[in-house]
Formats: sequence, C-alpha cells, structure tokens
Amino acid sequence: MAKTKTPTQRDMKMAASLSGLTEEQAKEFQDQFKVGFQTWLAIAIVAHVLVFAWRPWF
Repeated sequence: MAKTKTPTQRDMKMAASLSGLTEEQAKEFQDQFKVGFQTWLAIAIVAHVLVFAWRPWF
C-alpha cells in the first residue's frame, strides 16, 4: 500500500500560485523585469529622437 504524503505549507503556497513561483521569487522577477523594460524604453526613446533628428516624419 502506497504511503500518501501530506502537503506542507510550502506545497500549498506553490499550488496556490498560478506561475509556480513563491512570492519572493515573483518579486525578484518583477524587479528584474522592470529594469529590463526601463532599459528597453530608454533605448527606444533615444532611437526615435535620433531618427527624428535625421529625418523628421512630419
């Protein structure tokens, strides 16, 4: 007869999360995502300013 494992509190938290990440991991991911997005946004703004200076589109 197979022995069933009772779920721990950590298992319950992991099951409740849609992403499978703990709250700490999700916060760390969000922080890194924000830094990456801000970097991408800054590069995009600089690129648009340079292209507009070279060849205005209106």
